[in-house]
Amino acid sequence: MGALFRSEEMNLCQIFLQSEASYACVSELGELGLVQFKDLNPDVNAFQRKFVNEIMRCDEMERKLRYIEKEMKKDEMKIPDTIENPKAPAPKEMIDLEATFEKIESELREVNTNAEALRRNFLELSELREVLKKTQVFFAEHGGHHSMIDDVQMALVHEDTGITSTTVQLGFVAGVVPREKIPVFERMMWFACRGNVFLRYEDIDQVMKDPVTGDEIFKSVFIVFYQGEQLKARVRKICEGFKAVLYPCPENSQERFEMSNGVSTRLEDLRTVLYQTEEHRRRVLASAQKEIRLWVIKVKKIKAIYHTLNLCNFDLSHNSLIAECWCPVMALEDVQMALRHGTELSGSTVPSILHRMNTKETPPTYFRTNKFTAVFQSIIHAYGVAEYQEVNPAPYTVISFPFLFAVMFGDVGHGFIMFLFGLWMIAYEKKFLAQKSDNEVWNIFFGGRYIIAMMGLFSVYTGLIYNEVFAKSVNIFGSSWIPNYDEAALEANTDLTLDPLTMFDNVTGPYPLGLDPIWLSSLNKITFTNSFKMKMSVTIGISQMILGVLLGLVNHVYFRKPLNIFCQFIPELLFLLCLFGYLVALIFYKWVSYTNHCTQCAPSLLIHFINMFLVKYQHANDGYQNASYSCETADPDITGCTSQTTFYPNQMIIQLCLVVVALLCVPTMLFIKPFVLRHRHNSMLKRRAGLTAVSQSALIHNEELDEQTVRSSEVKLSINGDGGEHNHAEMEDQSADDVKLEEFDFSEIFIGQAIHTIEYCLGCISHTASYLRLWALSLAHSQLSEVLWGMLFRFSLKMNIPYGGSVIIFVVFSVFAVLTVGVLLLMEGLSAFLHTLRLHWVEFQSKFYHGSGYNFDAFSFKNLQNADLDE
Repeated sequence: MGALFRSEEMNLCQIFLQSEASYACVSELGELGLVQFKDLNPDVNAFQRKFVNEIMRCDEMERKLRYIEKEMKKDEMKIPDTIENPKAPAPKEMIDLEATFEKIESELREVNTNAEALRRNFLELSELREVLKKTQVFFAEHGGHHSMIDDVQMALVHEDTGITSTTVQLGFVAGVVPREKIPVFERMMWFACRGNVFLRYEDIDQVMKDPVTGDEIFKSVFIVFYQGEQLKARVRKICEGFKAVLYPCPENSQERFEMSNGVSTRLEDLRTVLYQTEEHRRRVLASAQKEIRLWVIKVKKIKAIYHTLNLCNFDLSHNSLIAECWCPVMALEDVQMALRHGTELSGSTVPSILHRMNTKETPPTYFRTNKFTAVFQSIIHAYGVAEYQEVNPAPYTVISFPFLFAVMFGDVGHGFIMFLFGLWMIAYEKKFLAQKSDNEVWNIFFGGRYIIAMMGLFSVYTGLIYNEVFAKSVNIFGSSWIPNYDEAALEANTDLTLDPLTMFDNVTGPYPLGLDPIWLSSLNKITFTNSFKMKMSVTIGISQMILGVLLGLVNHVYFRKPLNIFCQFIPELLFLLCLFGYLVALIFYKWVSYTNHCTQCAPSLLIHFINMFLVKYQHANDGYQNASYSCETADPDITGCTSQTTFYPNQMIIQLCLVVVALLCVPTMLFIKPFVLRHRHNSMLKRRAGLTAVSQSALIHNEELDEQTVRSSEVKLSINGDGGEHNHAEMEDQSADDVKLEEFDFSEIFIGQAIHTIEYCLGCISHTASYLRLWALSLAHSQLSEVLWGMLFRFSLKMNIPYGGSVIIFVVFSVFAVLTVGVLLLMEGLSAFLHTLRLHWVEFQSKFYHGSGYNFDAFSFKNLQNADLDE
């Protein structure tokens, strides 16, 4: 938890690698996954870097692997997962991998080309066989070819004369056309040829496949009779326009039969060759199927290594590489061990050097998380990554997030269903992780399985406090209201209104756990629960905001900012406590001081809080002002007490003091800090000018030298004579440049402080009101559950239908279950989740969390084991 409370301490390191050991060392660092490399060549184009050729070779290998994977998916071959995590292959092994991929790709392309040609030939022969078979049947139905010609000639009668054309020999063409084009094809043939052709067609029952895509295609056989060469050319043009395929069809029946037999023999031979070709293709893919996942991992590791090496600088004189990286301090020894191991693997005799650097650069933010805390940390990072070493809200969110959700979603039944759903996903998480679902909605739910289980468990607790189980109360300990009432009396009294003065049993005391179940049957239930939940929401909200302000103090102390403690934290805390902390104190005071026998003089806290700012007070009668009279025995007519009367001694003086202190906190936050910062800056400039301070350039890129090194450099400069004076002048120029870079803009700081002050003061008011959403959503969830129960179950249970009542209840329960899951669990649950998210991001984290850092992006091979080629 300590590592989660504040980000890991980071160190900027410089690594010196020999060229022959650089690949192996970077590979070991990738396996370790605790180093983030910096780009030392930001101005160099990606195509001008040293290892661009190796990266292009990796891209080509990935392209070939994608092609192989696509062919496997085309054959519905599953790519097996592997638990093996191979090491990155040596650079010389790239040649073997390239040769293997090239061989498989060329073999697959050759097989696919041959198979496509065979399938195209098979399709043409299949269509020809269908044409021959259909035309044979067609001519047989009309008594042979010559009889068919006579029939067609008889049909071609001129409309105007009625004379038959018997002197012209008819010809015909046959072929196939897509089935969906038949109606248009027929109309076009009729209109283009003016009715002088005779068309017959029939659907092909056999389902054929496209030779390229493998999709199913549906076609029909047609035969067209025509007169003369002119119509023949027109018919062929129309067939060509509709992409109809014409096949030769002999006029003689015997020739058609012999041709059909020959086509069938060729089809059988083609089917055998196609089967053998497909078998050979499957064998090639099956051999690649066992290794493709390992190949993908190896290629991605090689590419990642060379991409990382491109971030380094090269020292040609020493044949070495220089890299800069961020690394957690706790992992420095592991990094050094990885470098030593990489050097040993490469066979280099020169060790790699890890040099820790001092720098003013802001380090990245790194939190060590597990699968439970990762989801809460992701919620925080969705708002913004924490600044380096800033207090992390995630440890508090682990408890506060499901609790605030449960306050709005409190119901034992609904919470238990949600808890079981989260527990089910947790129990089978290994199985679901292995499935690698592409369903985005399911992946969202599965990724939040731990927070769903937590929210459900907390909802069960708050449901016990609210005493709600699917909108019904459970009487476990016996009610403390209406003594000696039984169920019959409660059913008879439908207009029950609970009066604490006459109906509460002081001997029994309050209900031991949560709300008394009798409130469910009372007419003034909403009045009581509204008051209870509203006060509870304000108390929880102000408590969480105070926690946020206190966490701001932790940041100020850690970063050694005493000015922020006195000019920011203390005024903020006083402002919050004097106004809204006082309101919480009044809530508890009223709960403790005013019992069920003392309701006539009970104060209205909201009116008292408003009158506190208006300086408007109403006192009791003379003799009772500033007196702590007994509430039980006091007569309102004598004391003059009302809901607006001051209700504790010296109330006016205390509230005036609180308002004055809160108002004084505003100028304290606004004015003191900017003027103190300006005074410090001016004093620093005076000291620097008086001491003629100099600066020393860093010997290593981005390194900040310690004070001892700077002093020794100044001593050397002071004894160097003329040359030293020249260097001293250069350093004075450098110092002047540093001062320019550190110019102090008072107006900018003052405006920023003014914005912060206004935002905080107004935010305390708006954020307190925002926490009332806890009350509003809790009330909405409760009422919606009650309406759902009353409209469905209560209505069906009152039906007195023999034998059919059980069927009705079963149907009603099904509808009730669907609406409960769909509306109350999903829709209401999502609404409560979003409101909880807002309360944490805006109301809580705004008090202390800046979220302007950047995440630690380590060079790691961990995620490559399950990576796809497209990632």
